[in-house]
Amino acid sequence: MTKKIDTPKERSDSQAYLEKKKFFDGLLTVYGRKPVLEALQDKSTNIHRLHLADSNKSAGILDEIIELAKSKGAEIVYHNRTALSRISKNASQDQGVAADLICRGFQTYDAFLAKQAAQQTKQTFTLLALDGISNPQNLGMIIRSACAGNIDGILLPQHGSAQIDPLVIKASAGTVFRAPILRCKNLAEALKEFKAEGALVCSLSSHAKSTLKEFNPEQSCIYVLGNETEGVSKEVSQLCNESVRIPMNNGVESLNVAVTAALIAFR
Repeated sequence: MTKKIDTPKERSDSQAYLEKKKFFDGLLTVYGRKPVLEALQDKSTNIHRLHLADSNKSAGILDEIIELAKSKGAEIVYHNRTALSRISKNASQDQGVAADLICRGFQTYDAFLAKQAAQQTKQTFTLLALDGISNPQNLGMIIRSACAGNIDGILLPQHGSAQIDPLVIKASAGTVFRAPILRCKNLAEALKEFKAEGALVCSLSSHAKSTLKEFNPEQSCIYVLGNETEGVSKEVSQLCNESVRIPMNNGVESLNVAVTAALIAFR
């Protein structure tokens, strides 16, 4: 069998495609007039492209959005409603507006790993991994606590968890635009890669011997937060090699997942 050898042009085209894909994977798309306006008002965000429905009627908030987008050097593109809904992925709530944002902390998990590998002096990190967090308010509050506390990244799967929408943005008090969010398609696969690089994966369990306060890992650690009702999935649970507990009083069995995230962030 003859092995196909890529030409220099094919290699160049492939590299260009990968670079373009990497750029777009690192964009955060938000929709809805007020969320987009608040995002553009945040000094920590840059905007790549503003998407507008060509059927939008004139409105003061739209004028303000367009002016802010222009001031940040954004490309402004008009679409029909069907095309815009493919971008926002929420035709019922996008209100004819979506924006592709460049946020300083928003990136893919493999980009985060690449930066870690490129460091001459290895530094440990602490991450939160969200396994099936379905409540938008919980997600927003987790993001807010992680952004304020000592968390270097939040592993947010693209499937099986709440995604960043107006409710999440509101619950995060706008910190989502500054938070260190690491996108991944599949949480279990991402955790395997982190483990291969030497990171610990830690679950929360009432039966664990060590408490969160006593647990002081010397290597990088990822704390897994499970679904609000079912907890950590079996697939992810099997990847955990550490477990800690949060001491409870008065017969309380568990805490809200957002409260748990705050305790980890400020441990």
